[in-house]
Amino acid sequence: QVQLVESGGGLAQAGDSLKVSCAVSGRTLTSYTMGWFRQAPGKEREFVAAILWSGTIRKYADFVKGRFTISRDNAKNTVYLQMTSLKPEDTAIYYCAASARSYILDRSSQYDYWGQGTQVTVSS
Repeated sequence: QVQLVESGGGLAQAGDSLKVSCAVSGRTLTSYTMGWFRQAPGKEREFVAAILWSGTIRKYADFVKGRFTISRDNAKNTVYLQMTSLKPEDTAIYYCAASARSYILDRSSQYDYWGQGTQVTVSS
């Protein structure tokens, strides 16, 4: 099993930055794809970013490209989402996910493990 625990969410003003973290435990993640998704109340989960654990390939949703950066720290078994230039529409619960497939995925159904989420609220 793989366990994912997100942290780092909070309240921010438009234009601020936040960095959310995903601590991973369980199986090794050498061949895994790691993803960040977000979900606002009453809405479906939305793809944000993904990275191969190797770090060689990254993918971003068009609406966050240039503002958000996904990364990982192998030694700490942690995946990060650095968010800059936050907008009110970024308000959501941000979820970390992991897939045993070793290629980039942008659909939630392709991920096997999920964290509990961390709330990000951006005010205008």
